[in-house]
Amino acid sequence: MRNRRKPFPEKVVTADEAIKVINNGDHVVFAHAACVPQEIPAAMIHHKERFEDVKIYHMLCLGQGEYLAEGLEHHFRHITNFVGGNSRKAIAEDRADFIPCFFFEVPYLFRSQQIKVDVAVIQVTPPDFFGNCSFGLSCDYTKPAAKEARIVIAEMNENLPFVGGDNYIHISEIDYIVQCANALPEITSAKIGDVERAIGRYCAELIENGSTLQLGIGAIPDAVLMSLTDKKDLGIHTEMFTDGVVDLYEKGIINGSRKTLHKDKLVATFLMGSKRLYDFVDDNPMVELYPVDYVNNPLTIMKNERMVSINSCIEVDLMGQVASETIGAKQFSGVGGQVDYVRGAMLSPGGKSIMAMPSTAAKGTVSRIVPFLAHGAAVTTSRNDVDYVVTEYGIAHLKGKTLKERVKSLIAIAHPDFREELERMYNEKCKM
Repeated sequence: MRNRRKPFPEKVVTADEAIKVINNGDHVVFAHAACVPQEIPAAMIHHKERFEDVKIYHMLCLGQGEYLAEGLEHHFRHITNFVGGNSRKAIAEDRADFIPCFFFEVPYLFRSQQIKVDVAVIQVTPPDFFGNCSFGLSCDYTKPAAKEARIVIAEMNENLPFVGGDNYIHISEIDYIVQCANALPEITSAKIGDVERAIGRYCAELIENGSTLQLGIGAIPDAVLMSLTDKKDLGIHTEMFTDGVVDLYEKGIINGSRKTLHKDKLVATFLMGSKRLYDFVDDNPMVELYPVDYVNNPLTIMKNERMVSINSCIEVDLMGQVASETIGAKQFSGVGGQVDYVRGAMLSPGGKSIMAMPSTAAKGTVSRIVPFLAHGAAVTTSRNDVDYVVTEYGIAHLKGKTLKERVKSLIAIAHPDFREELERMYNEKCKM
């Protein structure tokens, strides 16, 4: 562990004192995912009558998100470009607002003040000997928000891992410090069944030795990682990674030795997982986090040769259009980094982009391969961008294929129960 110095005592305040700098109408940015602040939101809720029309921006929130509760919209209004489980209801009921944008664009939106940042509420580690605090598990938009904010309030959490890269803020740049020792939110591994295992095996067929990977979170990315035990010299350049990457790193399969950008390093913009992951990344010189406008920029991603992006989706139509963020017109999540990596991987020498999904939803009653996207659905990845689509029934390579060829390939990997219907619908309503 690095030597730590004590924070400047004149900056240390209670959470109740820190929130006094937040004014009515201010735009407040909370740190992301596992680094979502805990002390400041609790104080804001406790003193909610002080606040009117405070805009709160964040993406995924692993905390409770009490400020999203019904009846508090007069005090706090959430703004986001990614909907999570605790914000979905508020978005659906018009108590929160959604911004369509790519993840890598968020820092630009801060700099251009299209998303204002009056106050940034972040989590950081205690400072090292030189006064540098790490943003820990959340660099992404968190560091850019701190750079643009009028006021920076930091929850200095002694349990936060110290993670390197371009992931620091000097203590002199922090206005108020609230000291704490909070446990970090953890996520458990998703249940992997036969469907996910089959998808993982098909994805693994497309991954060559020496490839650099972008993976998300959930059963399918975990299943892909489980299927890579016969590979060599894999690298990581990804929006985020979880515990499954640690397993392959410890086996020597992921080592970054053939990466063409940030050789030997595990590169991401944020991290989520269990305490095992958090212990692994703490003071680990092999792990580096960078702001999302660097990590997720397609022009950065393309510098990794043999880049392979693996993302999930909700449905794919017979033209190859991918819906990943809406169910019909209902906003379910967000684009995240999907398109960032689809485009970056396709610009990479030897790169591939994979959309991986089970062939059905709703316990097998609904096909995810459909003649048309659901009415009102947003196209996340266009038919011009899509490369490979994988289900438990195989691989459909769509890049460079005609519309008729795409139809044939996609029906071949649909669930057998729906193939005849898809053929009929295609012939009757959408023959190309």
